[in-house]
Amino acid sequence: MSEMRDILTDTVTRLFADLVTRETLQDAENGIWPEALWNACEENGLTLALVPEERGGAGLSWADSFAIARAAGYYGPPIPLVETMLGAWLLAGAGIDVPDGPMTVAPVRAIDSLLIDGSALSGKAAAVPWGRQARHTVVLTGGAVALAALDAATIEEDCNIAREPRDTVTFDNAPIVALAQTALPPDTLQLYGAMFRAAQLAGGVARALDETVQYAGDRIQFGRPIGKFQAIQQNLAALAGQMALAGAAAEMAFRAADRGNPQFEAASAKVVTGDAASSAAATAHQIHGAIGFTYEHILQFTTRRLWSWRAEFGAESRWAEELGRGIAGRGADAFWPDLTARQAGMLP
Repeated sequence: MSEMRDILTDTVTRLFADLVTRETLQDAENGIWPEALWNACEENGLTLALVPEERGGAGLSWADSFAIARAAGYYGPPIPLVETMLGAWLLAGAGIDVPDGPMTVAPVRAIDSLLIDGSALSGKAAAVPWGRQARHTVVLTGGAVALAALDAATIEEDCNIAREPRDTVTFDNAPIVALAQTALPPDTLQLYGAMFRAAQLAGGVARALDETVQYAGDRIQFGRPIGKFQAIQQNLAALAGQMALAGAAAEMAFRAADRGNPQFEAASAKVVTGDAASSAAATAHQIHGAIGFTYEHILQFTTRRLWSWRAEFGAESRWAEELGRGIAGRGADAFWPDLTARQAGMLP
């Protein structure tokens, strides 16, 4: 782990532990914007982590920025932090200045499309994260990166089961703030969005483990903590294994992004972390019993996010199919050499 990664981990842990409280999460679900939390993230440079220093950002590597994305999954800050990080990276790469304030990205679903006609934007995109609270959206479409103001769009409010805003945004010949051509592949937004969600899922699984271990140590049954029973210990061990697997897969994808082509690793990470999230949520609730489902218990804030995030930017089935097509296309003889070369960091 790099020195920068250590510093980042300490910074985001302190920041989120102080500001992402139960009250913050509850207020956000009732539509109250956590201004202090957002300001703290901007002031600490988290939103511009992937923007080069010469463009006013922190100039972090993808590998180092993994610490931010994972912490965003562990604590679940109810703000578009990773969306702003991704949008800022896209803008900076296209030579567009990054505006202040929260941003989102669109379209996040492969079946949606937004069209650029001259200097105007048209089309509809559903499930846009934090659409009602972001100031701008970054659009990747038709070989171009565009920055559009969301006050020029019609927004139909919706949410995921974690009650995070996932709105339908409609542009009708809306003016574009900035536009630049890009050589990025058309699926870049979905790919890197899936990679960010994989890191968040890895963090959420780690949080589910910590909450469950704490509960198993506190809950007394038949005169001793339930964590002393072999069946519970076995489930906790399985949950710890899922946490380690998810974390390793997501981190490998971020490291691959520094080499410029995380297609294989990001797809793999989304499959692995989605599966881990499903198992982790089930195990955590099994050990907690009925209390874990109640709104008064902290666990449901974590598990509702796990259930939501695994479906966003493509579910496991979408990325598993992508992996299968890629592997089949290269042929059986190339599978093992490609896999071992990627493990050693020898492939781009």
